[in-house]
Parts: sequence; C-alpha cells; structure tokens
Amino acid sequence: MATPGNKLAFDGGWGYDPAPESTDHIDVKSRYGLFINGDFVKPEKGKYFDTINPATEDKLSRVAEASAVDVDKAVKAARAAYRGPWGRMKPAERSKYIYRIARIMQERACEFSVIESLDGGKPIRESRDVDIPLAAAHFFYYAGWADKLEYAFPGRTAKSLGVAGQIIPWNFPLLMASWKIAPALACGNTVVLKPAETTPLTAMKLAEVIADAGLPPGVVNIVTGAGAAGAAIVDHPGVDKVAFTGSTNIGRMIQKSLAGTNKRYTLELGGKAANIIFADAAIDQAVEGIVNGIFFNQGHVCCAGSRLFVQESVADEVIAKLKDRMETLIVGDPLDKNTDVGAINSTMQLDKIQSYLKIGQAEGGDMHQSSCTLPNKGYWCRPTIFTGVSQSSRVVQEEIFGPVLAIQTFRKYDEALTKANNTPYGLSGGIWTDKGSKIFNMTQKIRAGVVWANTFNKFDPTSPFGGYKESGVGREGGLHGLDAYVKLGVK
Repeated sequence: MATPGNKLAFDGGWGYDPAPESTDHIDVKSRYGLFINGDFVKPEKGKYFDTINPATEDKLSRVAEASAVDVDKAVKAARAAYRGPWGRMKPAERSKYIYRIARIMQERACEFSVIESLDGGKPIRESRDVDIPLAAAHFFYYAGWADKLEYAFPGRTAKSLGVAGQIIPWNFPLLMASWKIAPALACGNTVVLKPAETTPLTAMKLAEVIADAGLPPGVVNIVTGAGAAGAAIVDHPGVDKVAFTGSTNIGRMIQKSLAGTNKRYTLELGGKAANIIFADAAIDQAVEGIVNGIFFNQGHVCCAGSRLFVQESVADEVIAKLKDRMETLIVGDPLDKNTDVGAINSTMQLDKIQSYLKIGQAEGGDMHQSSCTLPNKGYWCRPTIFTGVSQSSRVVQEEIFGPVLAIQTFRKYDEALTKANNTPYGLSGGIWTDKGSKIFNMTQKIRAGVVWANTFNKFDPTSPFGGYKESGVGREGGLHGLDAYVKLGVK
C-alpha cells in the first residue's frame, strides 16, 4: 500500500511510494583541491569552503578556495600547454581527446547525475535525462568539428585565441562547463574554468574525467571559489577570451573591466522569457509546457518561461488547468524519481525568491501556491503563480530565478507581441498556437535569441543559444559556439 506523500489531485488522495536513486555508486571526496596543470593541488592560502546539499543542509564536501595566486598558476599552466603539446597537436588528435571525454562522461553518467542532484537540488529526472546526456552530447558534437574548422568557416582561416577564462553558474553546472570547454578545446584553446561556489562537485568530477582521458597537463584547469576568483580570471593579462554565464549585473561589471583590452568575450546573462498562449492552441499541451518551463526546473533556468500571456477567451480555462496541474506536482527529495520540483540551490537564493513573493503581493498581485507539504529541512519554495499583475510589476519585469510565474492576458496579436517585448531581457520565448503562419510571424518579431513553438526548454548542441539586450553578448552552441573561440582571417 502506498504511503502518504505530497497531496495529489486524485480521488483517493494517495501518494507515491518513495523511489530514491541509490548513492552507493558515487565517490564524493571529503576534500577537493584545485585542478591545475593536470593535478589536484592545495590552494596557496590554505582556505576551503563547504558545499552543502540544499535538500538536507548537510555538508557534502570541502572545496578549495582559489586566490589570485592560484588563478595565476592556472593561467600560466594553460599558457604553457597552449604553447606546448596542445598547440602543436594535430586537430584530429585533439578530436580524439574530446571524444574520449564524452565517452567517459557517458560511462559515468549515473554518478554525475546523482552528484548534480545532491549538490544543486534539481530532481534526479532532470539531471539524469537532460543535464548529463546534453553535457556529453556537446563534447561529442565539438569533437567532430575539431579537425573540420575549414568547413565551419569556408573561405576563411581559423586560428585559436589562446587561453580561455570561463565562469559558469549553479543552475546547470556540468552542462554549462561542457558548453564552454568543448568548443574551446575543439578550436585549439586551453581553459581555466571556475564553477559556481555552491555547485562545484560535478566540475571536480569532470576534472577527474579529464585526467583519466589523458589530456596533456594544463589544457583544462578548474579553480573553485567565489567572486574574487572569477574577478581574478577576468582581470588576468594572460587570459585571451572570457566566457561568462550569470547575472546581468555581473555581466556589466565584466564588460567594464574588459573595456579597452584586446580580450574577446561572450556573456550569457539573465532572462524573463515570455510564453504566449493563443486561443487556438492545444491547451493541455500548452499547460504542460508552461509547467515544464517554470516549475520542473524550479525556475532556475535563464530561459525559464516566467511570464505567461494568455488570450482572454481561454484565460480562465488555462489558469484553472494550471492550478490543477500545480496540485499534482511533487516537491521534495531531489533523488526521488517521483519528484517534480527539487530544492532551491541556496539559502541566499531562497531569500531572494521569498522577497519577490512579498513584493508581488505588495504590488497588488493575487498569489496562488500549490498546497504541497514541504520538507522540514532544506531550502524549498512551493510552485507559485501571480495573476492581476501589470506590466510595471517587478515580478513581471525582474528575473526571480525561482518557481514563480506571472500571468497576464491579451486580446489581440499585437498586444501580445508588445507585452512580450516590453522587458529589458531577450533570451528566449515560447509560442503556443496551431497556426503555422502565426508562429513564423511572431517568432520573427519577438526580440529573443531562442523562440520555441509548441514546446519549451528544448536544447541541442547543434543549435546556437544566446540573447539580445540585457540577456547577453554572443552565442554558444552550434557553429556559433566555434566562432567565439577563433580568430578568422582571409585565405
């Protein structure tokens, strides 16, 4: 007989039995050093910090805190590798190393997915079915391009840049690392990567994979720490390219820091994606897409569909179905295969989300949350929707990075387009309609880097990703991802 769990919208009021993923097969060390020049080394200042399981608040490991001295060692190691074995290596040989990384990641996918959920709080279904397969796919994809750059840029010569400094966020730790490392290596560059301080563990496991793959020392260096370590990478004179994914505010600071230098940079920043549901859409499909776009990933995606515009004639139906669907969502243990909504990554992020819930209500919005029972320990937020909000509401205009959806209505096509574009961001969007002409028309006019039609949050290593306006500069993924790591000349 099933044991009681989160409240589900079934007549019997029953819940699912727990189905936790095993942790017996994972190896998380009690302490991690910095991965510099092919080895794990102690930080120069001897400082370490704890990385916490956000679902339980238990310590998972202690991780080295890099100083500017450590970053300097990493950059010098990367430069030596670039001038030495990696730079002299034939592209076809580099391809073999990148391919080997992808294969080892596949072999250890189960371990990676569990560690990603433990360290980041996301449901194991997302880590297992999305994050880790996509991460490996990016290495496979760029392994294929390493010896074919002349076909990627016909009529041009493509030369590597040198040392790439890369800084990634906590929402997709391993996937973001793959997005950045794989194209950089394919183009012949070397790397110094800094993962987010709250989710460093899969980057540390990736360092183990890189060592096992036999990459020459210094080709990939991984330094852990907080903002000071990231700033040291950006400011280091030995870094030729900066790739950053994170908040818009930090992105602005990086732009100012790089002004007047010869460093290349790409910035993938914040978002406030609009989902637009027209009256002719398949409503049930659209509701499921909305839930997938904002709740399944706890809203912790830059491209999360955190704004919803619904045509007035179907607004009541959509909102009612959305509320019903919210009641079936299971919030809880990220390692439980039944879980839909995992833990918020950190207490700091939870405090930010909760502050926006208060702001939304103070501005006159009607807040509705699912009635699920939250665990006693850990960082949790119920799936939340706001109705009765205006375009000027902060929950409509500002990135919350949590499972919070702001809903507005529209009457005509032009009104939906105007509202969708009325934001400082332009990372992604979604259209729900059965009219192909409406899809093509709308997608051409929404100022967003990626617009999905009758689906949401679908990624592929062959497709570029990036934004307009305050959502960033440049693109990652696909051929565009190669362009960001080469200097092009004329044959």
